[in-house]
Parts: sequence; structure tokens; C-alpha cells
Amino acid sequence: METFPEMNWSEVARQAFIQRIKDLEFLKKFKSNSTLTEEDALRLGRELNQNLAKKYKKA
Repeated sequence: METFPEMNWSEVARQAFIQRIKDLEFLKKFKSNSTLTEEDALRLGRELNQNLAKKYKKA
């Protein structure tokens, strides 16, 4: 922060908080309409991680 004293850091933080709140509100709304269980989400996450690991291991 000291490197860029001309930045309005309180505004940067305020915008970050606003964006985080919007993201959380979206996730809450999305989740309320979802039939995906926590177990399903974990399984899909593991599959995605495995596929990404394979992809980047080949590269």
C-alpha cells in the first residue's frame, strides 16, 4: 500500500466488499434452486480436479 500512496485504498476495499457480497448473494440464490447435494458437488469437484491434473500433466 505504501508503494502506491495515490490509491484510494478505502475505496478499493469498499468495492471488494461489495463484489464479495454480490457473489455470496448470487451463490445463496443459486443454491436455493439447486437439487445438487453436497455429496454430488464433492464428487464433481474431485472428478474435475482429476481431469485438470491429467490435462496439465500431459502439457
